[in-house]
Amino acid sequence: MSPAPDTATATAPVIAARRLVKTYGIGDAVVHALAGVDLTVQQGDYVAIMGSSGSGKSTLMNILGCLDVPTTGRYLLDGIDVGGLDERQLSLVRNRKIGFIFQSFNLVPRTNALAQVELPLAYAGVKAAERRRRAMAALTMVGLADRAEHKPNELSGGQQQRVAVARALVTSPAMLLADEPTGNLDSHSTKEVLGIVDRLNDSGRTVVLITHEDEVAHHAKRVIRLVDGLIVSDERQAPVEGPPPAMAGAAGALTRGGVR
Repeated sequence: MSPAPDTATATAPVIAARRLVKTYGIGDAVVHALAGVDLTVQQGDYVAIMGSSGSGKSTLMNILGCLDVPTTGRYLLDGIDVGGLDERQLSLVRNRKIGFIFQSFNLVPRTNALAQVELPLAYAGVKAAERRRRAMAALTMVGLADRAEHKPNELSGGQQQRVAVARALVTSPAMLLADEPTGNLDSHSTKEVLGIVDRLNDSGRTVVLITHEDEVAHHAKRVIRLVDGLIVSDERQAPVEGPPPAMAGAAGALTRGGVR
């Protein structure tokens, strides 16, 4: 059966991962990238996953993003057991359930911001008029409605990442998954982008952030640290204080337009 938004239960955690193990190689050359990770993330949480190079955080991100599969263990995303899905079904899950934000923006050259944000909706089969409405709502949420016709080479790095954030949230996914989202940004743009992510979480979005920077992780409500493929700490922290969210109108426009 194809995974669809209504296959998840209303009370299911966004992430329910049990005993995730990921190994590479064979025999004496085997590497345990993950050595038995248990992780639960509830709807509306804001989690930073940290670890040094080789800790397993990138491997864990790839599994949580349905870009890779564990060697052993079980992973439920928004109530869907992804372990038995084929590649077509995994593609549907990625499109409908996960909003990806990458360090390198991953924007399409010579394509304007509005069309960039529309792409996930086009893949989901949403009609053109509805795509445009929801893409404009997403650009409004990140403060770029006036840059809708601009191409990547006409935008600053911070603006390009804000387009990527809009593209990630336009499908109203179960989770925003951000991989070092400020790694290519200056300090001003970093503050700007993280402020947007904070407000998205304030409005109820679930955020999982992969980072090696303490200042970035400080924005999260929960910080998880990995060492040698294992979670060694999982702590709550006080959220960053900031201005009240100012995106209710645009957020409502996106919430009303779920993927069909």
